[in-house]
Amino acid sequence: MKTPDLLSKQALPRVAAIHDISGFGRCSLTVALPTLSAMGVQACALPTAYLSAHTAFPRFTFLDMTDDMIKTAGHWKEMDIRFNALYSGFLGSERQIDVVAEFFGEFKKDGAMIIVDPVMGDDGRAYKTYTPAMCGRMRELAEKADLITPNVTEAAMLMGRPFDSAPKRPEDFRDWLWELSGNGARSVVITGVKPVECRIGQVYFDCTTGDYGYIDRDFVGHMFHGTGDLYASVVVGALMHGKPLADSVAIAAQFVHDCCELSFADGTPPAEGVRFESLLWRLMAELK
Repeated sequence: MKTPDLLSKQALPRVAAIHDISGFGRCSLTVALPTLSAMGVQACALPTAYLSAHTAFPRFTFLDMTDDMIKTAGHWKEMDIRFNALYSGFLGSERQIDVVAEFFGEFKKDGAMIIVDPVMGDDGRAYKTYTPAMCGRMRELAEKADLITPNVTEAAMLMGRPFDSAPKRPEDFRDWLWELSGNGARSVVITGVKPVECRIGQVYFDCTTGDYGYIDRDFVGHMFHGTGDLYASVVVGALMHGKPLADSVAIAAQFVHDCCELSFADGTPPAEGVRFESLLWRLMAELK
């Protein structure tokens, strides 16, 4: 998975970040933008929805921004903006899947990498705003990607399998990785793999090398919301600097672990997400 060459007039890698923005709770764009920026990547926001708080809270407002996505994409096309990567996450409606697919087709210029984080659910359940039709259509979007980063729940959804059928051992995920890769057509990282109670990790397949891998860290305290967004954003940032997928996965795993450790120690409520802001400086140090 080669990182696209930078354009001659572009000092930094440039990524289109297609995610929702939650006013409260660290996730989606409020995580992706500062993380990519701290890693020396120009992050261009294409918001899919505005929520007063993310969907793990009992109540939240929801503003669908599909029409504005179309207008923004049209304006960017007029400006002839070029991207090194197109990175999508939470989508607000089934219609948006078509919008994002069209965006990929229009802006995949100069070999831009497509990364799809198929945000649909966790712990065996779909998120409140995701319908069965949306989950089915997300599979179509994932097929356009060079890299997908589902958690175990989302991986099962993409394959149409029950969550309870997920393997227990990391080495047994090879069949899942191969199927999700489209028989080697794309790279895959599955997060939230828990081989034992006190460990949590990721399995991955790199389509450029044919390598499979697994990396884990100690499980810290409890599950914090938004860590999947943080993890995927770090992976994208590392890839934009030419890091191999295996190294990008390792950098992301360690950073998220450290953020969880800090947040658990200071009593940050899980729904608020991890305290990542004070550790962002470590990411640029990793890239030197």
